[in-house]
Amino acid sequence: MKVLLLAGLGALFFSYYWDDNFDPASLQGARVLLTGASAGVGEELAYHYARLGSHLVLTAHTEALLQKVVGNCRKLGAPKVFFIAADMASPEVPGRVVQFALDKLGPAPPRPRPPHQGPASPGLEFLRDAVTRSRHLQVNFLSYVQLTSLALPSLTDSKGSLVVVSSLLGHVPTSFSSPYSAAKFALDGFFGSLRRELDVQDVNVAITMCILGLRDRASTAEEVRGVARAKAAPGPKAALAVIRGGATRAPGVFYPRRLHLLGLLRGWLPHPKAWFIRQELNVTAAATA
Repeated sequence: MKVLLLAGLGALFFSYYWDDNFDPASLQGARVLLTGASAGVGEELAYHYARLGSHLVLTAHTEALLQKVVGNCRKLGAPKVFFIAADMASPEVPGRVVQFALDKLGPAPPRPRPPHQGPASPGLEFLRDAVTRSRHLQVNFLSYVQLTSLALPSLTDSKGSLVVVSSLLGHVPTSFSSPYSAAKFALDGFFGSLRRELDVQDVNVAITMCILGLRDRASTAEEVRGVARAKAAPGPKAALAVIRGGATRAPGVFYPRRLHLLGLLRGWLPHPKAWFIRQELNVTAAATA
C-alpha cells in the first residue's frame, strides 16, 4: 500500500508539472493588455505574445523604452500593437489605461499584467515614511485591484482571463523586504478570494497567479548585488512560463519550479523554511545595504 501511495503521489506531481496542454495557436489573435512592458519580464512577455500573433496594448511609465518594445513586437509579427505611457503610482491612471485598451482592441482585453516596484526600503523606513508606504501599495497592489475592477465586466462577457505576475516574496516572507512583501501578500489574498467568489457565482473568468523568483535583468542584479545568493532565472523563460499558465488557465505558476517547494514549506515546516531562505541571503550585507 505504501508503494502504491508513493507511486500515486509521484504521478500526481508529474502531471501537475508537465501536463499543461499548452497550445500556442490559442493565443493567435488574442487581445492582451500588458503593463510594465518596457523592461524585464514584461518586455519578454510582449515579445512572446508578438511571436504568437496576439494583438497588444503595452504600457509603462517611460515612453522612449515603450516605443522600442513596440517596434520590436511589430518586427516579430504582432498584427496590432498600441502603447500608452502611464505611471501606475497615480490612482487615476489604471482607468485611463483600461479605457485606452478597450478603445483600441474592442471589449475584453483578456490579460492585464500590472507592473511592480521592487523592494527599496527596509521595514522600519516603510512604517515611518508615508510617501514610500503609499507608493508601494499603489504600484504593487492597488493598481492591480483597479485594473481588475475596470476590466472585469468585459472579461466576464468574453470568458477571459487575468494573469497576475507576483513574486516569491508575496508567498514566502523574508528579511529586508517588508514593503514589497506586504503588497505582494495582499495580491495573494485578494486574487485568491476573488477566484473563489467568481467560482461560486459561475463566472467563467480564469485567474492565474504567477510566483516568480529572481530574474536576470540588469537593474535587479544591481539591487541585490552582495545580498542574494540565489541564481537568477532567465527572463525569457520566466515570461514563457507565465504565458503557458495564462493560456491554459492554470490557477498558479511557479518559476523556477523549485519555488513551489518553498511555498509548501511555508505552512508545513516554518523553521526549515527559514533555514532555506538564509542560505540564499547574505544577512550582513542586507542589513547594511
